[in-house]
Amino acid sequence: MELIKNEKTESNKYELQFKLDRAAFDDACTRVYNREKGKINVPGFRRGKAPRAIIEKMYGKGVFYEDALNELIPENYEEAVKEAGIEIVGQPEIDVVSIEDDGVVIKAVTFVVPEVKIEGYRGIAATKTTYTVTDEEVDHEIGHVREHNAREIDVTDRPAEEGDTANIDYEGFCDGVAFEGGKGEGHDLKLGSGSFIPGFEEQVAGHNVGDEFDVNVTFPEKYHAAELAGKEAVFKCKLNAIKHDELPELDDEFAKDVSEFDTFEEYREDMKKKIGERKEKAADAEVEEQLIDYLVAHIEADIPAPMYDAEAENIVRDYDMRLRSQGLDLSTYMKYTNQTLDTLREQVRPQAERQVKTRLALTEIAKEEDIKVEDDAVEAEYTRMAEMYSMDVENVKSAIAKEDIAADLRLKAAVDLVKSAAVITEKAPEEKPAETEKTDSPAE
Repeated sequence: MELIKNEKTESNKYELQFKLDRAAFDDACTRVYNREKGKINVPGFRRGKAPRAIIEKMYGKGVFYEDALNELIPENYEEAVKEAGIEIVGQPEIDVVSIEDDGVVIKAVTFVVPEVKIEGYRGIAATKTTYTVTDEEVDHEIGHVREHNAREIDVTDRPAEEGDTANIDYEGFCDGVAFEGGKGEGHDLKLGSGSFIPGFEEQVAGHNVGDEFDVNVTFPEKYHAAELAGKEAVFKCKLNAIKHDELPELDDEFAKDVSEFDTFEEYREDMKKKIGERKEKAADAEVEEQLIDYLVAHIEADIPAPMYDAEAENIVRDYDMRLRSQGLDLSTYMKYTNQTLDTLREQVRPQAERQVKTRLALTEIAKEEDIKVEDDAVEAEYTRMAEMYSMDVENVKSAIAKEDIAADLRLKAAVDLVKSAAVITEKAPEEKPAETEKTDSPAE
């Protein structure tokens, strides 16, 4: 490959021209002929036996040119880009300038990473929320663990009460006529959960296993099924079983069962510490978002659209991978949500633009501050990723290039630098407004 032209045509656009060796081009044409000759039908010859000259005479001398160029151009284009010393963005526009005895001249027009200017990244003003951990929050967290470790027992010696799970059969009637969607068998209903329309669960409470009874309710005026909205209804019910969650005692034995601690007080203190760490991490993330907001708003760069396009594709691809990990895929998701790839790309476009601007700004800061990443840091990151994904370190290394790891670490170091240089003012958390009363829920 010979680079014969390297010219900047616009602020973020380059034109490259490079020459392919004629002998290499001819060899590629021969490989294409040998690969494709069995697919070409030439009268008078068995399939695959027609000489190359006959095929070229019949279909044109350039019959094998396109496939040969597709084979040669990618690798030679990479070499041309490397020799030109440019950082490309997106796919190039490729044209064949000439095919002569001394070689094949290719023209590639490509976008490049733009020049970036970012000022004022030292001393950015930000506010950090100072959170405290209350006893109520600790009790709430421990309560979740306690509920998770509850033992479900059958209740046979008393009526159902709030907090129980009642297994019921039911069928609803309006004006004596059963209505669609109003029948269920063997349904587990948590009494007090509010999952059925108002008044239903309260009338199940007080009944014993085996009881058959009526539940009289009025559908909400804003009920989702318009034909039932505001109407009175009678549900014929039978209580099949009652179950109750028996919560474990909050004592030392509980602590031993759910943690590595021997006493409940030690477990409680550790829970408080973890909540505090979680809040501190969230507060730091809020500060980081403010700093990124500043960088995105103050970056000066003529960013080519292909950078945003490529980032949007990356986001869509990552989303597809997350869906697949949950047993879905992108095509199924779009079918259910009545979307197309284009509408999904449009939705993620603002996120893509923010991520591109952030990366460009941080890259420029790392350059300005001469941030370097040592080999030891790269190795430590490989080890961390291997542990996180339960993979062998060598497999991680084969999947992710060292240069990419180093680039990510430089960006993280740039974020840390901006954060350490920021002027951060602490503030108390804002009081949340009182929750408004929820509208009536559907029957289920």
